Amino acid sequence: MNKVMSRTAPQTTYRAPHPRHRPPTRHDTRRPGGAPPRKPSIRGRHAMPPAAPRNADTARTAPETVLPPVRPTDLFADRLLAVLSGQRPVHWMLRHTAGRAYDDLTRLAERSPLRTRGARPVVHDIGYYVPSEGALEVFARIAAGNQLRALAFRLERGHDLRWRCTAVETGPRP
Repeated sequence: MNKVMSRTAPQTTYRAPHPRHRPPTRHDTRRPGGAPPRKPSIRGRHAMPPAAPRNADTARTAPETVLPPVRPTDLFADRLLAVLSGQRPVHWMLRHTAGRAYDDLTRLAERSPLRTRGARPVVHDIGYYVPSEGALEVFARIAAGNQLRALAFRLERGHDLRWRCTAVETGPRP
């Protein structure tokens, strides 16, 4: 039986000095080879200062490193803007839509209503209304240069607790 392979196995049992999955190490004589090995401490455990008591007043992280969670209204506004301005394809939103929203988004994206020739469009302002539990009706003002456009969409939370877009509209083109 003949194998269908274009490469043949090497005939010798030579192994490369370095594994092939890692880049080669740097051999620069101008730089030191690394940090010197650490020496074990002479002091015993009893000589160390006592640890500070942990309470609510002592924070372990700096306040600027903690980021607030991204709201679904902001996330979907950015995603819809990327699709409707032509920066992303429509199928990028396929798993984030439900019902007729994907069809509406496809129709809107064909006209690319938020595409501009000059400045790149950005989300200027976002507002929302909560008509019922698990539903948000969102409006966004889209700025591109000195123009403002309107974008409205509805988000609904599914049984899997994920937000999905169920309706999309844009304002009329000026």
